[in-house]
Amino acid sequence: MSNVIKILGISGSLRRNSYNSAALKAAQELQPEGVFIEIADISQIPFFNEDLEAEGVPSVVEEFKKKIVAADALLIATPEYNYSIPPALKNALDWASRAGRPLDGKPLGIMSASTGMLGGARVQYHLRQVCVGLNLQPLNKPEVFIMNAHTKFDKNGTLNDDFTRNAISKLIQGLVSKTLQLQK
Repeated sequence: MSNVIKILGISGSLRRNSYNSAALKAAQELQPEGVFIEIADISQIPFFNEDLEAEGVPSVVEEFKKKIVAADALLIATPEYNYSIPPALKNALDWASRAGRPLDGKPLGIMSASTGMLGGARVQYHLRQVCVGLNLQPLNKPEVFIMNAHTKFDKNGTLNDDFTRNAISKLIQGLVSKTLQLQK
């Protein structure tokens, strides 16, 4: 497999039993041949502060940015906090938007999981707005909203809903296609 598409998964949730982190693990299980999905840990990234940046970019941020550079595409799974983006995710994206701009032009797949009926629709809308400033290239279709997530994952975080598994598979396929188009 010399032409492996590398996708960096990022969960917007820091919660240990997060449905969004579980959705990324499901994506790993569903990755087709020729695709490798790595999940980044953003839990140790400090809040962005230009003073801290001036003292030297923290090593955890440098590692995160290196993973972005090494990836062909990104896959974000995020909950919705107060109709918007969780602070940990926005913070990680803010750090990555700085020197070197590793996010610039990267293809992006988005999914969201929520225990509510909208499945995180509002966070996806806000994240797409942020993508404009970051020059990320989000995939418009298919959209993956995992509503009533507490009914779709078992107590171990395993996705047990065939409709959602199929939706995630289609999202990965679409992200791979977009990535290959942008690489031409």
